[in-house]
Amino acid sequence: MMEGLGKSLQGKSAALERMAEVLVTGEQLRLCLHEGKVIKDRRHHLRTYPNCFVAKELIDWLIEHKEAPDRVTGIRIMQKLLDQSIIHHVCDEHMEFKDMKLFYRFRIDDGTFPMDNEAKVFMRGQRIYEKLMSTDNGPMQTRQEGGRNHDRTLVASEFVDWLLQEGEVANREEAEQLGQRLLEHGILQHVTNQSPFVDGQLLFQFRMNFRRRRRLMELLTDRCPSIPENHDSPFCLRRQNPNASSNSFQSVSPSKEVKMVSAVRRSSMTSGCSTNGFYGSSPVLSSSPPVMCNPKSVLKKKVTPEELLSPGGPYVKKTFTIVGDAVGWGFVVRGCKPCHIQAVDPGGPAAAAGMKVCQFVISVNGLNVLVLDYRTVSKLILTGPRTVVMEVMEEKEADH
Repeated sequence: MMEGLGKSLQGKSAALERMAEVLVTGEQLRLCLHEGKVIKDRRHHLRTYPNCFVAKELIDWLIEHKEAPDRVTGIRIMQKLLDQSIIHHVCDEHMEFKDMKLFYRFRIDDGTFPMDNEAKVFMRGQRIYEKLMSTDNGPMQTRQEGGRNHDRTLVASEFVDWLLQEGEVANREEAEQLGQRLLEHGILQHVTNQSPFVDGQLLFQFRMNFRRRRRLMELLTDRCPSIPENHDSPFCLRRQNPNASSNSFQSVSPSKEVKMVSAVRRSSMTSGCSTNGFYGSSPVLSSSPPVMCNPKSVLKKKVTPEELLSPGGPYVKKTFTIVGDAVGWGFVVRGCKPCHIQAVDPGGPAAAAGMKVCQFVISVNGLNVLVLDYRTVSKLILTGPRTVVMEVMEEKEADH
């Protein structure tokens, strides 16, 4: 009976999970096209059409960036997005995606995206996933069931406790109903796919990895990739030597040249950091190697707020405007009073803005954070807008 229940739940969620994959993949493409200026305001017959792309130019872009092998495949990919109401012709005159000089637009950009119950559940599940991933010592941990280890599992009752603590639900009954909806939509699953969500000691996992690298070609298959067993972050924080017992991680040197990239980065739905404070930059649209975070501080000495702000001191203020990507901003913040930049993804939004390690964080979106710890600063960034304005202090370069 339990086996039959598991198969029933899986079958019910399959179509919804495929829909969710289309939403995530489409959003990643949208952000990339914005960053690459493929999406922009365009004029035609004395009228301005905001946030549009030209179909023919987009197919060129897909082929150039190896997202499609040829024009026919590119058209099929975009037709999939059109069929799912991710994009539309600016005047809704074409129900087929045509490889012509026609204007199309993402519905999220003009507020016409259909927010039905399925989309709302999916987006809520995505937000909860990101909050869990950014929580130190949170309820997602490795646990054993059926003689094997399961990474990032949730004990149902502890998950309910967390939902109440975070204000996601008003009571345990509402939390249980939310857990069941997430399960029915293919976002959550019992570790052996044999139980509905109940407020007890059963183990559950997020079935969808919202931070996984997605390719547009996946839109043309019926396969719904499940969350991998090991996905420390979307930017793959790894030990320098996986077989070594050392806890050392690589980080970006403050003197290392930053490679500027034009690939996309940012998401209105999935800006987050991993449990180690890393604002991961999605590898979806970047060929940059993984950045690795070093738990050991990169600072040579402790600096006080008074030293940083001392008139005529050795520090200079800089301001960065960083537009987050599909999963974050691409840097690690550590320490307290003041916090400092611990690591920077060389292909991420922060690096593109000019951020470097060893800079001290002065303010976030106009709020002074000199006397706050990195957890509080992290929360400010995560709960704020996708565009983060940060003031930092860095040591002046020595005169030669």
